[in-house]
Amino acid sequence: MGSAASAQKTIYLEVDGKVQKIVFSQQSSSSDIKQILCTSAGLPWQTPIILVDSRGTLIATDPTIPGNSKYSPYRIICEDLSPRPEKEDVFHKLMTQVAEEFTRAFRISDLKREVNERITALERRVEAEGQKATDIEKCKLELRNLRDEIEERSGSRLSCSCKYNRSGDIIRINPRKDVHSYPKYTLSPETIETLKKPTFDVWHWEYNEMLSCLEFMYHDLGIVQEFNMNPITLKCWLLCIQENYRTNPFHNFRHCFCVTQMMYGMIHLCELQGRLSILELGILMTAAVCHDLDHPGYNNTYQINAHTELAIRYNDISPLENHHCAVAFQILAQPESNIFSNISLELFKQIRQLQMMMIKCCDISNEVRPTEVAEPWVDCLLEEYFMQSDREKLEGLPVTPFMDRDKVTKPKAQIGFIKFVLIPMFETVMKLFPQIEEVMVRPLQEARDHYEELIQLEEAMAEVQQKKAEILSGGGKVKRNVESL
Repeated sequence: MGSAASAQKTIYLEVDGKVQKIVFSQQSSSSDIKQILCTSAGLPWQTPIILVDSRGTLIATDPTIPGNSKYSPYRIICEDLSPRPEKEDVFHKLMTQVAEEFTRAFRISDLKREVNERITALERRVEAEGQKATDIEKCKLELRNLRDEIEERSGSRLSCSCKYNRSGDIIRINPRKDVHSYPKYTLSPETIETLKKPTFDVWHWEYNEMLSCLEFMYHDLGIVQEFNMNPITLKCWLLCIQENYRTNPFHNFRHCFCVTQMMYGMIHLCELQGRLSILELGILMTAAVCHDLDHPGYNNTYQINAHTELAIRYNDISPLENHHCAVAFQILAQPESNIFSNISLELFKQIRQLQMMMIKCCDISNEVRPTEVAEPWVDCLLEEYFMQSDREKLEGLPVTPFMDRDKVTKPKAQIGFIKFVLIPMFETVMKLFPQIEEVMVRPLQEARDHYEELIQLEEAMAEVQQKKAEILSGGGKVKRNVESL
């Protein structure tokens, strides 16, 4: 009897103002518990529900659900019973939790303070060395010329009459007179189904094929019809987008496609079509497409430390993010590539408020994918990091520690990011969308274990090398002592 009782759990649930006592086995599955809750609330068993406590905190509907008392019963929220504002409030609370996790993980305020301290230290060093203003200006000119030369050698963006020119402090677009098209690809049913999953392999697709896939996504989600887009304008817009991503090792058009495909997959996996309007889906997809437009391959820390034109233009406040957004809206300002030309001014203003948290989840989600798809992205990112640290050393700037090729290895670069950023963030999202556990959270946990094993292997090899060095060093001393005798 004692064993049977200990295997049961009791919770209290408020339904229509009355408190009900619910008892279930701790061996029950999540689906069994949800069915019991739905039955207690008089709902069809397949109704999507969210369980919250008296403070509105989300409670996981699995065997680990905490026990409560009849004085603090749980409540059920579902689309059929709860008013729209309450559901939106729950969604907003979850996104707030995700934002807080992200802010804590990246220690944004600490990073900004560190950057300011380093800039101040550099300014003091320049002043202490007594460099004259003319010498400083000459040095800046030489660095600017060197920076331009490096960019030219490292590869420029694809030639396109709609790409951006820089002249002084002004960014402007050359209107595209002749719009080249790309071949029309018919996607097979197998490709369409795979396109909706995080396991999609983005490495086996040419640019024209990726453009066709993006075009299909906009049609499939009903965005083209909802926004009354001209299909020819959509093609032109996608071409302008592709040709305004630079040929960086990581922040390139394939990365743009990768992030957008993950967003498309999350929309289907989390059934967001039933939770968000087509307007909101269009915003999410368009933000994903444009999120890294014209990325120069060097992050905000470099932009600020090097006093680049972007950093000066935006007063050191998120220069890259502001630049991506500016380029996106300048492309939309051209009639031939304005996919939102047929919507009202008020609706266009809503589009300018991008929902960046969902974009960020997709932006950093490579480790969710299979190892053979994810690992090449790590190599590309490290290559871009090393390019920046090499340039920082060349220009006498503070070297970003996690980008230094002399100190960073692939396992060390990934393990902290996975453990303290990705897993907490996706576990928070999982509270609202439990279905991402198997296809997103579990792969992240496996990636964490994989890189921890690699780190242990690295440490073991380093220890062996150290012992060999000590033995060789000791042998040399013995030999010298013998010779001296």
